[in-house]
Amino acid sequence: MFKSIKLYLNQGIDLEGLIKSLIDFDYKRREQVSGEGDFSLRGGILDIFPLSFELPVRIELDDEKIYSIKTFNPDNGQPLWQHNIVIILPNKPSGTRTAVFSEEFPLKNFVDLDVGDFVVHNQHGIGRFLGIQKVQSGGGFKDHLVIEYDRNEKLFVPVDSMHLVQKYIAFHTRKPKLYRLGNKEWQRVKERTRKGIAKLAWELLSLQAMRLAGEGFKFSPDTDWQSDFEKTFPYQETPDQIKAMQEVKQDMESVKPMDRLLCGDVGYGKTEVAMRAAFKAVMDDKQVAYLVPTTILAEQHYKNFISRLKKFPVKVEMLSRFRTGAEQNEIIKGLRSGSVDIVIGTHRLLSPDVSFKNLGLVIVDEEQRFGVKAKEQLKKIKATIDVLVLTATPIPRTLYMSLMGAKDFSVINTPPQNRLPIKTVVVEYDADLVAQAIKRELDRGGQVFFLHNRIFDLEKVRDKIAKSLSGNACISIAHGQMPAKQLEQVMSDFISGNIDVLVSTMIIESGIDIPNANTIIVNNAHTFGLADLHQLRGRVGRFNRLAYAYFMINRNEVLDSVARKRLLAIEEHSGLGSGFNIAMEDLEIRGAGNLLGQEQHGFIVAVGFDLYCRLLKEAIANFKKAGVFDETNN
Repeated sequence: MFKSIKLYLNQGIDLEGLIKSLIDFDYKRREQVSGEGDFSLRGGILDIFPLSFELPVRIELDDEKIYSIKTFNPDNGQPLWQHNIVIILPNKPSGTRTAVFSEEFPLKNFVDLDVGDFVVHNQHGIGRFLGIQKVQSGGGFKDHLVIEYDRNEKLFVPVDSMHLVQKYIAFHTRKPKLYRLGNKEWQRVKERTRKGIAKLAWELLSLQAMRLAGEGFKFSPDTDWQSDFEKTFPYQETPDQIKAMQEVKQDMESVKPMDRLLCGDVGYGKTEVAMRAAFKAVMDDKQVAYLVPTTILAEQHYKNFISRLKKFPVKVEMLSRFRTGAEQNEIIKGLRSGSVDIVIGTHRLLSPDVSFKNLGLVIVDEEQRFGVKAKEQLKKIKATIDVLVLTATPIPRTLYMSLMGAKDFSVINTPPQNRLPIKTVVVEYDADLVAQAIKRELDRGGQVFFLHNRIFDLEKVRDKIAKSLSGNACISIAHGQMPAKQLEQVMSDFISGNIDVLVSTMIIESGIDIPNANTIIVNNAHTFGLADLHQLRGRVGRFNRLAYAYFMINRNEVLDSVARKRLLAIEEHSGLGSGFNIAMEDLEIRGAGNLLGQEQHGFIVAVGFDLYCRLLKEAIANFKKAGVFDETNN
């Protein structure tokens, strides 16, 4: 029997009974909550830090009824997100916890439903949520979720079974088809999906088993120089960074080849973890290849490595179109002879003419942005060489939980110290506002990104901005079709502060980290996807200074409903770590696609994201229970 406590808005509460249930679930009463398994009660406020939650929840009561449920920050008590329903699991091992996972176990503890939302009931399929009603049951009236199905059929779900219901989230904006109650079609769809998911689980576990069976290089424990290098990091590490670094080092010091995915929101310090891993590899006389999706990102990483390694005898090179043919040939020669320790580059690194004397670690930034051929090359590398993949696509907790048995993950959720949320404004284009925003940034000694994603009139846009600014602000343009040397010079000048305003195309989207640039203005923001808008906003706010992101739409532009939703979401979710909230709006599914491959998209659309994740976790658990993949014997 599935055991849990379900709490929802407007629910009548017997507070003494609830406290007793929490104690039965092995929760400990404290002055204030600080870790999983704590709860505290002050007047009409009940704080609970449930098992497997990243943050605690605050239940506010009024006249023995729940009137608000919020996730909050335990450090300062600040409320973060509101919820409608929360499911709290026991804080101790029980029959339900040790049994093999089944689709009835919730991976997600919040069921945030609004009237009219499409929902999935595991046993009955997709319907529409109509709200919570009291229904006569067992001699009294009890709360039930009411779900409408095809032909206005209604299903009344007792709140004790609400873990079987989740919001329907999928890829497309089209309304899903409602199922008929008592019809076998839903079971057929679910069975077909289950088979497709089992195939994916088998592939994931097969890859893991092959890797575990392979012999890789066992790196030595950290040297004194490793410690010296890590001290050159100019910021305070976050707890998640420290944990991720420990996991990476553990993998490297194992004889099994590492294949770890490091996820973290934009600007949360993934690159530092990668740099430390690269330094560790070089300390064991191994070479490192750092693969990035764009030339500009390669250039920036190269400069960062050079700056951080200036006191150490480590040779770093960059292989991209910013290097002439002759320079590239020299670098390739150095990789072959072993004189180059670390090479940073684009997909050029995977060309047939590039070979290494002693490659020990490959770092890949945003693997999903590379083509099919590049990915095939990487698959071959992963069998014998340590690989660390970085992604800023937030991995939703549900997917993370379902894949945990088949992939090695590290997640950086905590923002860097002193980081401030980015002030986000969605507004019609206004030349005066643009001039005012730029002037304010320049007056405080900062720099500005102005993004206009059309090359043909980029110069016109620059001239228009120059006209609106009095004084001698230096404004330059940057786009991917510029000659390599010219583009390299522009980026170098912007990074070193010689350019005040950079008018550019999307080439700045990935990973550009310029602490002094703290205002970004995005023209025609309605033409971008939500993931792109979030990435672009991540170009600013890398410093302990308030940053601004202006998303501008054309005057009198009639937006379709999808574009409007995207802009509302980017404005609403502007707090630190908001990528993980945006995930629920849009990135969740893109992230799933990037991780799982396109063939799984149809299955997510068929049954919704949450049930898809439950079925995936169930398939992995069943294969492992059957002893098909036993890590200890590999």
